[in-house]
Amino acid sequence: MSNIVFEVGMSLDGFIAGPNGGPDNPIGDGGTDIHLWMYELKSWRKRLGMEGGIENQNDKIMRHSFERAGAYIMGRRMFDEGEQGWPEEPPFRAPVYVLTNHPRDPWVRKGGTTFTFVTEGIESALEQAKEAAGDKDIKIAGGADTIQQFLQVGLIDEFTIHLAPIFIGSGVRLFDAAVLRELEFEKEEVLDSPLVTHLRYKIK
Repeated sequence: MSNIVFEVGMSLDGFIAGPNGGPDNPIGDGGTDIHLWMYELKSWRKRLGMEGGIENQNDKIMRHSFERAGAYIMGRRMFDEGEQGWPEEPPFRAPVYVLTNHPRDPWVRKGGTTFTFVTEGIESALEQAKEAAGDKDIKIAGGADTIQQFLQVGLIDEFTIHLAPIFIGSGVRLFDAAVLRELEFEKEEVLDSPLVTHLRYKIK
């Protein structure tokens, strides 16, 4: 059975992206430092068509993250920031549904990734993602506004925070919405390493 999940990297001061983000500055100023733990992993490099890489606990987590995802949903801002930098064969290797107010024809890429642009809201995107994912999970890829929309209507089953030991100082926070205080969740797993602490929670 599919679960609806999200995973985000976060700084110790609660930011998932730095300030001044945009297509020419993905994840904002200092935002890429949140994800330093993954850049040399074998599973990440393989997804980008690169050879080599480290195999360790973090690599196992990353590999499992990709393997469990049957479809993705993301906001238009995240798509716009990534479009220029993603390779011809993007790392998703699964259908991606982009929430947007501006219609656009599907963008078919190599490796099984097709970006479909959904103008009818999160319910329509979720329905299409469920059909595409089969028994695999549906991953809400981001950004913060998209994840908050799913949290606020109770559609998230599980989430993981990849907590990086850095401070950014300003930028985009994930948990700003007051309504999120009503969420009840329980800790499922904590895995630690020098560059990141993985915190997995299940929503009750």
